[in-house]
Amino acid sequence: MSATTTAYVSAPDPVRAPTLRRRLTCMLYEGVLLFGVLMASTAVYVLAQPALRQLGANSMYVAQVWSFLVMGVYFAWFWQRNGQTLAMQTWRIRLETLDGGRVRWPRAVLRFLLAWLWLPPAVAVGHALGLVKGPFVAVLVGALLIWVMLAWLDPRRQFLHDRLARTRLIDLRPPSATNAASSK
Repeated sequence: MSATTTAYVSAPDPVRAPTLRRRLTCMLYEGVLLFGVLMASTAVYVLAQPALRQLGANSMYVAQVWSFLVMGVYFAWFWQRNGQTLAMQTWRIRLETLDGGRVRWPRAVLRFLLAWLWLPPAVAVGHALGLVKGPFVAVLVGALLIWVMLAWLDPRRQFLHDRLARTRLIDLRPPSATNAASSK
């Protein structure tokens, strides 16, 4: 091969982040799957309620912590296993470290926790304004949308929690599928 022909050999594609639209659609699908996971975990919690009552640990907050832990284990387990939850497998999105490596348990747990950073300020604003029900939910949704839109400020189009956890989401579709989808 001469020097002139080597210039035309295609170099590996740079890592492409999935579009925000694909990530949000994946998140919606993830919500459907999580509904089933949380229903099963709630059944376990209901079965454990008599024992929790005897321990004096049966409250709304214990149930919320239980659900949060179940979600954390769900996400961290899939992310450390192959970088993809079931929804991410469907949408061909994978989570990896910045150098392209597998995400291990500590980083997966850290990413899960960092993904919730938008919530405490939103709750504080809602409570400070004395909001309840619909308006309170509107503040939460607004804060979540702002959190998601921060990805547009990142040069690699990654979420803030990915930047902080030193992870990235990548698009696993072949470049031809990516180009065809973006032209629609």
